[in-house]
Amino acid sequence: MIQRVQTIFLFLITVAMCLALANPIWEKAGTQSPAMAHLSALQYTQEQIVTPQPGLPVQTAPATYADTVWYLALLIALVGLVSFYAIFQYKNRLTQTALCAVNALMLTAIMGIILYKTLYAGKVYGNPADQGTFLTGFYAIIAALVFNALANRFIRRDEKLVRGSDRLR
Repeated sequence: MIQRVQTIFLFLITVAMCLALANPIWEKAGTQSPAMAHLSALQYTQEQIVTPQPGLPVQTAPATYADTVWYLALLIALVGLVSFYAIFQYKNRLTQTALCAVNALMLTAIMGIILYKTLYAGKVYGNPADQGTFLTGFYAIIAALVFNALANRFIRRDEKLVRGSDRLR
């Protein structure tokens, strides 16, 4: 039935993925005050203050490097859509379990991409000892991992209950 507890967790995965798409994931301060590096679901940007050379005019705007990470946004959107689709597969719990397994793989890939971008690619920016700050989008992805594990657990519990009641008949 659609009013089972795993439905709530699958819906919360969808909400968490919407939050991850809408909010920044990570940021790190540069060596100078206004310089920052940002990672969102769609873009990785680095702002650096250009130091003027003697004899040249002073630049007031920071130089910006932007790298699109559309594949991260695509994976986040796919996790949200798959979990929303899994809500309506309540009559086939094995399909729901398979969809949760696919979600777990995609969430692992998302975490791998984020950790690579922040810990390795972002390490060269600014102070190498500073790892930066994880923001709302990152914690929404972690919450989605937890919700996915809980949804899978309750789907398996329902399947076990149904198989146990079939044996009694």
